[in-house]
Amino acid sequence: MTATYSVPQQRKLVTELPGPQSVALQARRVASVARGAGTLANIYMDHAAGAILVDVDGNQIIDLGSGIGVNTIGHAHPEVAAAASAQAGKLMHTLFTVTPYATYVKVAEKLNAITPGDFEKHTILVNTGAEAVENAVKIARKFTGRRAIVALDHAFHGRTNLTMTMTYRPWPERAGMGPFPGEIYSVPTSYPYRDGLTGLEAAEKTIDYITTHIGATEIAAFFVEPIQGDGGIVIPAPGYFKRISEFCTENGIVFVADEIQAGIARTGAWYSIEHHGVVPDLVTTAKGIAGGFPLAAVTGRADIMDAVQPGGIGGTFGGNPVSTAAALAVLEIIERDNLIGEAQRVEAAMWARIGDWAQKFSVVGDVRGKGAMFGVELVHPGTTTQYPEALTAVITHAVANGVIVLDSGSWDSVLRIMPPVVISNELIDDAMTVIEEALALLSK
Repeated sequence: MTATYSVPQQRKLVTELPGPQSVALQARRVASVARGAGTLANIYMDHAAGAILVDVDGNQIIDLGSGIGVNTIGHAHPEVAAAASAQAGKLMHTLFTVTPYATYVKVAEKLNAITPGDFEKHTILVNTGAEAVENAVKIARKFTGRRAIVALDHAFHGRTNLTMTMTYRPWPERAGMGPFPGEIYSVPTSYPYRDGLTGLEAAEKTIDYITTHIGATEIAAFFVEPIQGDGGIVIPAPGYFKRISEFCTENGIVFVADEIQAGIARTGAWYSIEHHGVVPDLVTTAKGIAGGFPLAAVTGRADIMDAVQPGGIGGTFGGNPVSTAAALAVLEIIERDNLIGEAQRVEAAMWARIGDWAQKFSVVGDVRGKGAMFGVELVHPGTTTQYPEALTAVITHAVANGVIVLDSGSWDSVLRIMPPVVISNELIDDAMTVIEEALALLSK
């Protein structure tokens, strides 16, 4: 793929990082912003294009985080900006549940078409991923008449009171935040690097836990991330989700694929559940769908979606005209420019570049990924013991040298790499060289 960007697609440092203007802004931030809104890198951005961020000091930085999966098609895509600008000058807000508009309907139609399954589907649009998950819970409970909600170990489903209860680890998302809603259960998942089980073996372990601890007939919905993002790019073994889906069907449980981070072309398919050959009942979408504008959705079987009475779901800004106009542009760009194919190119480039890291560096226990979504699990040399201090060292080195990477994993020991799918192979090579410098020092 060839494209022209307003910012040269190369790493270039003109100051130390953070630079003087970022340092000054950080001092102002400490004095004005609540400390709970913590940041990974205190480098303040001014503009961006493609896979390059430019900070307030003029440094050009390789972005391997994409705003945690939001800027899948690249930063500041001019067609998305133009679509949003045109819509803002035409109709900025009315509230769809009062006086509707066409862009909401068009996005719903598109999501109904691209989500897995050839059955009739309906969609509701909301603001954020957490809000999509909450609405999926409400819909499933209304449809089944049941209360219990199941999520997998190592899951991340959001930061609201309900969704952080569905999120696996207590720190930092929910420490000291209780009490939490009841009838939310975390169950064992498939983690090939750590459990050594086949997909079917892991699924039977999950099912046994549900049978002995919860009761299948009590469960309204089973939520899964087909690729766990914050959990450490955990990809269950082949066959795991097929058996879990069958179990849900056998017991009248709504099977929900949370595709907020992995969906919308990031993994080399529209949705990451497609890699598992499974069709969910409901799908939640967010992050990459609108190129940086707030938008999320729940899409699924029409009979399940329509179980809720009119007025039972919705919200003031959900499916806002500007966000939906941006989403329509994003979806068109993905198809026209074959960005699913570009994600597959990124995957091939990543495997070629880092596939041998577990053999090359003693602190690397496992490398795993799909499309433009990779995890590198760091361990104490010669063991499988998690090594969070190594992750901190790698991120510190990368950021200081102009590469933004993400942390992840229940033990804070997995390097998460999620660039825009338009990133060039040359930028991948440059960024991986920077990361290798840190891994080499840790592996001595």
